[in-house]
Amino acid sequence: MNITIVGTGYVGLVTGTTLAELGNSVYCVDIDEKKVEGMKNGVVPIYEPNLEEMFLRNIQSERLFFTTNLKEALDKSEVIYLALPTPPGEDGSADLSYVIQVANNIGEMMTEYKVIVNKSTVPVGTADKVREVIASKTNIPFDVVSNPEFLREGFAVEDSMNPSRVVVGASSEKAQNIMAKIYQPFTNTGIPIIFMDEKSSELTKYAANSFLAVKITFMNEIANYCEKVGADVDKVRLGMGSDDRIGHRFLFPGIGYGGSCFPKDVKALIKSGIQEDFNFQILEATEKVNTAQKVILVSEIEKYFGGSIQGKKIAMWGLAFKANTDDIREASSLDNIALLLEKGAEIAAYDAVAESNVQKLLGDKIQYAKGMYDALEDADALFIATEWPEFKNPNFELMAKKMKNKVIFDGRNMYPLEIPEQNGFHYKSIGRKTIEN
Repeated sequence: MNITIVGTGYVGLVTGTTLAELGNSVYCVDIDEKKVEGMKNGVVPIYEPNLEEMFLRNIQSERLFFTTNLKEALDKSEVIYLALPTPPGEDGSADLSYVIQVANNIGEMMTEYKVIVNKSTVPVGTADKVREVIASKTNIPFDVVSNPEFLREGFAVEDSMNPSRVVVGASSEKAQNIMAKIYQPFTNTGIPIIFMDEKSSELTKYAANSFLAVKITFMNEIANYCEKVGADVDKVRLGMGSDDRIGHRFLFPGIGYGGSCFPKDVKALIKSGIQEDFNFQILEATEKVNTAQKVILVSEIEKYFGGSIQGKKIAMWGLAFKANTDDIREASSLDNIALLLEKGAEIAAYDAVAESNVQKLLGDKIQYAKGMYDALEDADALFIATEWPEFKNPNFELMAKKMKNKVIFDGRNMYPLEIPEQNGFHYKSIGRKTIEN
């Protein structure tokens, strides 16, 4: 089948590459000429494990194409996926201007039946809005479908090729049959495709992400309480997660959630509720707790240094909001950098993948180290902000030689408590006892 993907951001590029891998001819459209030219030459514009191999394979197999010409791609395809940004506005609501603009363009350009698929995360009722916009521009028949993505950054290729389910919101039998054909390679292997109405599909994505944000935040609250009463959050987490009604995933405490999805989707669902005179109290509390959780270790750093960190050099390992991505959107590292700088500290940061994105944002406000141990040179303390695998088994002896003080503030609970204790480090993590050396 011929398919067009409008937007080559994270979702669009992974979706387009996956659909090409399934045997379709896929035309990816983006207005950024430099980006499109780079992709034509095999340059993957985002960091995502295992994506480049699949990307290049499908370019070489002539199933994956890139263009800035929407009309050209539209004319070649029966199915048009909209994978456009829906950033939060000033009030937290999703900005649909990109989606509406492209819908307007499609309405003006289409010459035969198309299925328009909303792949972007959008508020309930967006399919109706897209339908209205296109219908105002053409009398040619078309259908609008909601097909939310459930990709985890860092595992997007795995998730795209082995999804837990495919959710499709479609009121048209013809559109349902077309979507079923696209995803037949998945359903043939037992992966369920769940058909529903468009509004339910749109809400499913927001509900899923918001629930996971609540789960993470609840575990962080439990972790903070563990420190008050002397319990160990690692033990509590194992005990809770062994209940199959709860499960082990998303129960790892830390310095809050970030990224492109959870913060944005929680805000958007809260705002959508307000518009319907409905108060998502649990989500409002989740936002409040997460904001505080992100910088919860800064007060601990101040406490260790007697109330002031003026002039102290803090090494920071990790800048991405999570491991295996270069995404720094809503990253906890940025909140901590801002607060530490405000309090007079110096920052020397290391992240092999996300550094360039932070440098574009912060410039020379912080130092950037070439390696994880270089960041520790004359550091008063180490702050771990991202759970990159390379940080899991460090050379503690070398760390001790590099640092002024053997002090670690770990926002991701990277080490069993006995490890820093055996190596003579003061070690403060989340929800566990503090190792004082």
